Amino acid sequence: MKLITACSFLLASQLGFSQNNIKGWYLRDPEKDGFYGISLDKTYDFIKGKTASPVIVAVIDSGIDTTHEDLKEILWTNPKEIPGNGIDDDGNGYVDDIHGWNFLGNKDGSNLKKDVDERTRVYYRFKEKFDGRQIDTSSLTSDEKWQYREWQKAAQQMNIDPDEKMEVMMLEILAKSLKKNDAIIREEMQKESYNRDELEKFEPQTQKGKQAKMGFITCLKMLNIEEDQTNQDLIKDLQEYVDGKKTSMDAKIVAPPDYRAQTIKDNYYAIDDKYYGNNDVMGPDPMHGTHVSGIIAAERNNNIGVDGIADDVKIMMIRAVPDGDEYDKDVALAIVYAVDNGAKVINMSFGKSFSPEKKWVDEAIRYAESKDVLLVHAAGNESHDVDVVDNFPNPNLISFNARATNFITVGASGDPHVAAGKVIADFSNYGKETVDVFAPGVRIYSTLPGGNQYGYLNGTSFSSPIVAGIAALIRSYYPQLSAKQVKYAIDKSAETKLATTVTVPGTDSSTTMSELCETGGFVNAYQAIEIASALKPEMPVNNPKPDKINKPVFINPKEIKSKN
Repeated sequence: MKLITACSFLLASQLGFSQNNIKGWYLRDPEKDGFYGISLDKTYDFIKGKTASPVIVAVIDSGIDTTHEDLKEILWTNPKEIPGNGIDDDGNGYVDDIHGWNFLGNKDGSNLKKDVDERTRVYYRFKEKFDGRQIDTSSLTSDEKWQYREWQKAAQQMNIDPDEKMEVMMLEILAKSLKKNDAIIREEMQKESYNRDELEKFEPQTQKGKQAKMGFITCLKMLNIEEDQTNQDLIKDLQEYVDGKKTSMDAKIVAPPDYRAQTIKDNYYAIDDKYYGNNDVMGPDPMHGTHVSGIIAAERNNNIGVDGIADDVKIMMIRAVPDGDEYDKDVALAIVYAVDNGAKVINMSFGKSFSPEKKWVDEAIRYAESKDVLLVHAAGNESHDVDVVDNFPNPNLISFNARATNFITVGASGDPHVAAGKVIADFSNYGKETVDVFAPGVRIYSTLPGGNQYGYLNGTSFSSPIVAGIAALIRSYYPQLSAKQVKYAIDKSAETKLATTVTVPGTDSSTTMSELCETGGFVNAYQAIEIASALKPEMPVNNPKPDKINKPVFINPKEIKSKN
């Protein structure tokens, strides 16, 4: 069992690594520096002297630390809103949306932090309608057929797997052992916080201390934990993971509470009920979104923290991702909000295996396509082949019988150094037909919330903003290019094939990169911007004409098909 591949928000190290050259490796150049980075210095050399245009990048995520020293100057500010006056000055339906919007809140200021997975929600939502009944699918509407499909898939997974139960029992034992040994180690070290390197160098003076040290390190090996975390963060993350697994197992027996109804209080089943939420874009847990935002656009050349990829970008935060699976309605409305407020790139570092209201998200993607907005999405962290395993959202627009041209799906490349060999992250999802490119996703150093912190995180969640940052650079320096052309330049930059084979994530098998993603390679900012510079402006020929499409909440899919 690998804890690092199972956690949705992968483990962080706020202390850094002993190798100073690891920090910011993903920005470096393969030939010059020996890292499979994106060659950012060469990119800026190429565009030196060119004029940049401001670009808004929307980040649909968990929230952002609006006070962070490296982010507060790059936040998008709604020019039509007067802060704090309690009035919807721009008339868009969202009061005081200064830096974006929070679709996980209520007008009274409360916020939804935690929710269950979509599988559980789908199972109990449709159980009475479908369970134990003979279903004649020919009598179902297209929406009901999709819902039945999703319910059948959920029902197959709702039995408690004996292996899953055993895993949780083992993790509970390990968590108790870690806590017990940690108490002894802290007493002997005379300090509350330590990392693995400090523990390995520590020489206990008592037999009890020696046993505690050995027991703690043994637990780390059993969990396959390689991250240089503090003892406090490790124990906290492990306990949260165990609690989450127990909650998931409990939900297979008894329906969980409706957290959304308790907190947000909108009519979830009515897409027209869209003016809910509040302007708290930080939310109760902004770690994930803060890290993502820093990768894209942390203030450059200010001699603090980290440098983001793009230099003339404003981040619009749209909070729609709780601790648990996001809701389709929130995602759809978040995309529409971003488009209507001027975003040209939208980063989506989230995903799930069920999507009961996929049509709403499809319509929002189609709307973004019509307005020439590029969507960048993380492939996911389950080591799955997403050619055969569902991963939502995706560019397959079922309602329109079409594939979106403005959508990039990103997998995670792995070990930072070329010499290390394993260049695909073991946790990354992949797919020859469904994943477009790979980008760095291991040991990514960026902003963290709470007191101007910085640290490392792993996951395709942090590969996606690398691509979004490259897209923002292209849209800033070559604003005449369409979203489709930006995708073309990024895809083309990844077509330099590796000479060696790579390991298929989650296995010991080897294959070529071309079997893991459509382009067969890693993104490179320098090559992408060089390709973009040679493209001639064109209208996005495969997109619906903007004057022929309404906002998705009013879309009739049949009408749209007939107009194209």
